[in-house]
Amino acid sequence: METPYDWITVGIFAGLIVLFMQRSTAETEHEHDSLWMYLAAGAGCGLANYLGNKDMDILGIGTIVVTLAFIFHFLKPFSSRKPL
Repeated sequence: METPYDWITVGIFAGLIVLFMQRSTAETEHEHDSLWMYLAAGAGCGLANYLGNKDMDILGIGTIVVTLAFIFHFLKPFSSRKPL
């Protein structure tokens, strides 16, 4: 853990883990949460970290922004979902 990209992407990934665990153990089922969405977001974190560590700062930051947009649009971590 040497660069800001390491810290930022690991933080995002840790948030994904918490969100996945919370939703997978909840009594209600979320209709739009599928495993591939978490996989895509995790892959985005890995790609952003790789690009940032290879001194491709614009691409790394852009990938972080796109990954966060994907998470907020599809996984909706802060929405109040009603039980089905």
